[in-house]
Amino acid sequence: MEREVRVRFAPSPTGPLHIGGVRTALYNYLLARKLGGKMLLRIEDTDQNRFVPGAEDYIRQSLEWCGIELDESPWNGGPHAPYRQSERKPMYRQYAQQLIDSGYAYYAFDTPEELDAMRARLTAAKVPNPQYNSITRAQMRNSLTLPAEEVKQLLEGGEQYVIRLKVPRKEEVRFNDLIRGWVVVHSSSIDDKVLMKSDGMPTYHLANIVDDHLMEITHVIRGEEWLPSAPLHVLLYRYLGWEDTMPQFAHLPLLLKPDGTGKLSKRDGDRLGFPVFPLEWHGKDAETGEPTVSSGYRESGYLPEAFINFLAFLGWNPGSQQELFTMPELIEAFSIERVSKSPARFDQNKVRWYNEQYLRAKPDAELAQYLTASLQGQGMTVPTDTAEQIAALVKERATFPADLAREAQLFFARPTAYDEQVISKKWNAQVAGALLEFARQLPGAPDATPDGIKALLTQVLEAQGIKIGQVLQALRVAVTGAGAGPDLMHIMSILGPQETAARIEQAVAQLPTA
Repeated sequence: MEREVRVRFAPSPTGPLHIGGVRTALYNYLLARKLGGKMLLRIEDTDQNRFVPGAEDYIRQSLEWCGIELDESPWNGGPHAPYRQSERKPMYRQYAQQLIDSGYAYYAFDTPEELDAMRARLTAAKVPNPQYNSITRAQMRNSLTLPAEEVKQLLEGGEQYVIRLKVPRKEEVRFNDLIRGWVVVHSSSIDDKVLMKSDGMPTYHLANIVDDHLMEITHVIRGEEWLPSAPLHVLLYRYLGWEDTMPQFAHLPLLLKPDGTGKLSKRDGDRLGFPVFPLEWHGKDAETGEPTVSSGYRESGYLPEAFINFLAFLGWNPGSQQELFTMPELIEAFSIERVSKSPARFDQNKVRWYNEQYLRAKPDAELAQYLTASLQGQGMTVPTDTAEQIAALVKERATFPADLAREAQLFFARPTAYDEQVISKKWNAQVAGALLEFARQLPGAPDATPDGIKALLTQVLEAQGIKIGQVLQALRVAVTGAGAGPDLMHIMSILGPQETAARIEQAVAQLPTA
């Protein structure tokens, strides 16, 4: 019988969720939904020293904002609860003991000083990567080197110890990565990792394998930084007798900083002025303890669907020219085989482009809600139908929702300055006279639609023998102060005949014609 596809996202609550973590969650979600499976979230909090208050709730809010739905989690439960590793602590001991009883793990009683001395000896001997392994363990204090009676006395006497995996000395460890193909590592390069710490908490390696097995995980999709640990995990599956149900591994490519020189970090975002977290994060400086605020995509005005579409393409491509995908379309198009093994370079201009596309595609009624909310924050109100007209007119000049209100300011305040370059080239007594006549006739015009206003302007100019091209840019400056912008006839229609006429009269009165 074919197993149900089950994937997991397993973040640690040690701070805000980096966008690389969001991408990992997204790819897990897309694969699960594509294959009709389940996605769960497990909080990996075995390292209590690094726990940061508020980080878990931040993870939950971030995934909710992104539209990544969880079938099982600490917050909505599931058949494999609890979903926090700290709450699963009692169950790990039996598996560590199983490994000891079967000869695949051992007790190590080395003190920190003894470990430091071992590393110092290896460093002095020019060993490039000092580690506790199949060679060095023979000179250390552990249950492989001490007499059985002494080991028993140490355990019964409460001596502190850790449990280490007994890695074979000469063996090739291999597995087939869904992205990278066959990975082969010699066991001599793997150290005897600690599986159970002296405080009784499991390390990531043991807890991760036990939980993935008990939670029936079929695919482990995670960042490239975990690739060196994968051979160790393969050994654990084998030694625990779970090789037949071992999940398939897929290690995602790194996210690089914009210049492609290294892994994208918060420092890069701060330096270059873009967020690297989905939501704003309020934390503390590691050195001074002073409060800090890190920007988030949500608070910076990015739409979740644009953010997700952008992230999906950081390491994956659909094999077509299509760039805009809704979440259902991403699910339909996604395949892990089309994820690249090469690092993906972060491009802030591209995520802005995505935001523009999604913002401008929204219904005018929805854009009007953004606009009115921003205006209300500035103490201004505008009728709903007018807000929709303004939003429709200015949206092509907006990247973020807040841009709508900025672009709309011309409708709520008369110009206080005029584009000098346009005035110097286009403004003269003839133009000013023609515009003044147009302003005189405007309030009585029978048709204040854009077409009606243009018809009246054409009529006035023809009567004075002036071509419309001679006047349009000067008229725009008179009405808005700027030499370029949205469609001028629509601007005047929204302003209304009286306000448009008043603005023209103000410009004629203020601008020299000589």
